[in-house]
Amino acid sequence: MITVSTTTGVIYLCVFKPSSSSLSLSLSRCPGDGNSKISSVYINNSHGLDDDDFYDRNLALFEEEMDTRPKVSSLLNRLANYTNLTQGAKEHEEAEGIGEKKKASKSPQMGTFMGVYLPCLQNIFGVILFLRLTWVVGSAGVLQGLCIVFVCCCCTLLTAISMSAIATNGVVPAGGAYFMISRSLGPEFGGAVGLCFYLGTTFAGAMYILGAIEILLMYIAPKAAIFESKHPEGEGAAMLNNMRVYGSICLLLMSLLVFVGVKYVNKLASVFLACVIVSIVSIYVGALVSAFKPPHFPLELPLLEKTTYLWKQFCQGPEVNASCDEYFLSNNFSQIEGIPGLASGIISENLWSSYISRGDVVEKGSLGSSPDAHPASTQQPYVFADITTSFTLLVGIFFPSVTGIMAGSNRSGDLKDAQRSIPIGTILAILTTSVVYLTSVLLFGACIDGVVLRDKFGDSVKGNLVVGTLAWPTPWVIVIGSFFSTCGAGLQSLTGAPRLLQAIAKDNIVPFLRVFGHGKANGEPTWALLLTALIAELGILIASLDLVAPILTMFFLMCYLFVNLACGLQTLLRSPNWRPRFSYYHWTLSFLGMTICLALMFISSWYYAIVAMVIAGMIYKYIEYHGAEKEWGDGIRGLSLSAARYALLRLEEGPPHTKNWRPQVLVLLKLDEDAHVKSPRLLTFASQLKAGKGLTIVGTVVSGNFLQSYGEALAAEQTLKHLMDKERVKGFCQCIVAQKPREGISHMIQSSGLGGMKPNTVVMGWPHAWRQSEDPQAWKTFISESEETGNNHAPDLVYSFSQANSLSSRHGAGDNGGPLGPAGAQKHLPVPQQQRVWRKCGMRIFTVAQMEDNSIQMKKDLATFLYHLRIEAEVEVVEMHDSDISAYTYERTLMMEQRSQMLRQMRLSKSDREKEAQLVKDRNSMLRLTSIGSDDEDEADVQMTWTKEKSSQYRAMHSGCSTPEGFRDMLSIRPDHSNVRRMHTAVKLNEVIVNKSHDARLVLLNMPGPPRNTDGDENYMEFLEVLTEGLERVLLVRGGGSEVITIYS
Repeated sequence: MITVSTTTGVIYLCVFKPSSSSLSLSLSRCPGDGNSKISSVYINNSHGLDDDDFYDRNLALFEEEMDTRPKVSSLLNRLANYTNLTQGAKEHEEAEGIGEKKKASKSPQMGTFMGVYLPCLQNIFGVILFLRLTWVVGSAGVLQGLCIVFVCCCCTLLTAISMSAIATNGVVPAGGAYFMISRSLGPEFGGAVGLCFYLGTTFAGAMYILGAIEILLMYIAPKAAIFESKHPEGEGAAMLNNMRVYGSICLLLMSLLVFVGVKYVNKLASVFLACVIVSIVSIYVGALVSAFKPPHFPLELPLLEKTTYLWKQFCQGPEVNASCDEYFLSNNFSQIEGIPGLASGIISENLWSSYISRGDVVEKGSLGSSPDAHPASTQQPYVFADITTSFTLLVGIFFPSVTGIMAGSNRSGDLKDAQRSIPIGTILAILTTSVVYLTSVLLFGACIDGVVLRDKFGDSVKGNLVVGTLAWPTPWVIVIGSFFSTCGAGLQSLTGAPRLLQAIAKDNIVPFLRVFGHGKANGEPTWALLLTALIAELGILIASLDLVAPILTMFFLMCYLFVNLACGLQTLLRSPNWRPRFSYYHWTLSFLGMTICLALMFISSWYYAIVAMVIAGMIYKYIEYHGAEKEWGDGIRGLSLSAARYALLRLEEGPPHTKNWRPQVLVLLKLDEDAHVKSPRLLTFASQLKAGKGLTIVGTVVSGNFLQSYGEALAAEQTLKHLMDKERVKGFCQCIVAQKPREGISHMIQSSGLGGMKPNTVVMGWPHAWRQSEDPQAWKTFISESEETGNNHAPDLVYSFSQANSLSSRHGAGDNGGPLGPAGAQKHLPVPQQQRVWRKCGMRIFTVAQMEDNSIQMKKDLATFLYHLRIEAEVEVVEMHDSDISAYTYERTLMMEQRSQMLRQMRLSKSDREKEAQLVKDRNSMLRLTSIGSDDEDEADVQMTWTKEKSSQYRAMHSGCSTPEGFRDMLSIRPDHSNVRRMHTAVKLNEVIVNKSHDARLVLLNMPGPPRNTDGDENYMEFLEVLTEGLERVLLVRGGGSEVITIYS
């Protein structure tokens, strides 16, 4: 309980002991309490409690409840020290069990700078900055390069805003993005996107390793190449093979380092980060120095004049008539400076894009080669494009350089104040890297010639790294720094990916990943590391950085897309638990980020985007059908609740149209003494009846008092749920506790459903043993429910099995007989035929014609009506001729009335005997009470109620059937004429049905209404037995009087 002071606006926590079963009161020291120790007459202090223990009772009115409920101070202490481990993790469960015996862990002390900002910088800056950004600027131009960088950085910034809102809405344990998405969008989306994020992180490790090997083989130790080609055409293939060999070796060494211990990786992280920072600083310093002293890197380009030096390079001698290269002779060549410097004004030439195709010679756009020139020879030192460039390709290659924004959220357990550090550190890191990327694009375009920028591997600058030519004081700063930074990023990926897979496996939402949740004794994910290394090896075998980058771009973009979706969805749903501390978010920003992510996916590579979506969709469906069900309070469940509320309110606006009618089935099942369902196949048929459409509610009634029979009701509900799962029936179950089953079923029929989803069809089984039961409630309940469903305008379906046949496959015919009403059995005719079990069955419809009816016209009208209803069925008209009542009919009626009379007398005598026994018991009780203190003569005035004479008199009056005279009276009964007429109708109809439909798989009959006079209930049940005698499977349908079919479109 919370007490609010209206004068000061201060909230005091004074009473905090809610209870549902008993009253509990606990008082803490509220303002105004004068005494710290208060004694109470309501507490028994005879157990030798000291003052402190006595005060810990919190002045409970009923102290037995305090044994299971903590006091306010203890509860608040637990809430303040809430664990931030993954829910359901083994470590968390052990901590719960060990309690105080577990050694207290060191409290996290990392702040925003060391815990979030620097790790994000290290993960964002990577191989693309050093190896491909210059090539992106040279191909796309400065303007389009700025556009690519700006769009990618906006995508990550908007994602970081959404991530900050989710991360500050509660504790984010291990798992990072996977935990946020799964707890916000549910296990299906969380598992699908989590695995995509895992694949992206794994391929990122492969990309970093390929980048490190490229730096090693091309700029540090070119002679270390194992495979060499004697022909220039095969140099590319030889380089790819070298990348595969060295990449596999490097992957093996890194995996062994991660397996030995993550602490070594963490110790090297600061060294790798220092290399990145030094390399970036050297680029900025080199750009400033180039304004005064540009580095000397001359280039040979087609121009208007010839030089002696170039002639010697492309000709066999210095003579004028020497043999020269055809491409050289077709163009004029000259030398220019590759790095003109910041003050050269070269940026004006690099503003526009210069996309080229694979195999084209890299040349200056303003001084291009002659269109009639002979193709360049690969034998000469020309620079060829190894890939066809385009804007979409460059987007896919550059985007991995802005990923890594989840590094801060993954370290939430090590942060002193995670909800403050994660938003500030992540957004500052993104802003910092965005500024670095944008300024780098400008510096590269302003300092380096476009031809050098488009030279991906630096062949035109003496084999140096292009970005290294701008560095100060030497290109080796960039080469060494980029090599160690890419190695560090690869180690971080190989460290984070197995832990992400382990977090997914421990959540147990993907069954085949359970083995990867185990590891070494210290929790290291050994099996997950092995799988990560195998998947990374696939990326290594691709051996091309430009081909691997778009793959992980897809996976990262999909992850970021769903982070934005989770934030936007939670914001729009306005769930009570959505209260982020980070308040600078809006659902429009989330959906803008989601749109940018989706656009970037299809811009960079539409076929990769489709493949990534197909993979995520397959994982989603797998988790949906085979994964463990988890309830995490996700936004998708909240969206379902909102959609269900909206739909129910829409359905309540008016009655549903006839074309929208669907069977909303209420199945009434009966349980035996052992809580087993007596007619389980009834549920199977109900699911077939609705053919996957509509609603199914399975209900049962437990006799007894609700408080005393609550456990039985729960057991019955679990039994129904198990049966529904076994029969694969989608729906709801409902169990009602009532003193009388008749009342419980009545309440269930009236209260089941909600709004426009109330049941319109009631299915229940036929009481087979109603003849053998002395209790009339066995069949009176059945009749009363038929009456109530009729008054409730819901058709009542009674399903009767003569034999327990399975319903796995049906071939044959389904017959519908009897007089058809407007809302009778024909409304259910099209539905079973839509179900695969009954789809192959034919259908025949019989109607009865009297002597005065035109049988031909009736058949024609019924066939026309069925044609308009689009129901394919054979129509037959059965003519019922007037015939004499047979002896069998008369005898059957006589036996029915004799049985009814006998049961009525037996029940009457039993009831009278029970009443008389109760009177004797009550009279004896009064006798004992009044005889205390009375005289002996008073006792003589008391007479027994039940005497021998009265007993004989009662038997003579009420038990005539037990004497020979009583039997003669029973045999002298003459059957009632109306009963004979009804029996004659039932017998004749049964003869026709058995003759026409003895081999039918299912017979549907309109069920006659029960009599208004309850005295004829026994005869009504007998009539129905005669009507369905000799049929294997019968469905009696009683319409509610409303039209549910139409001939109109």
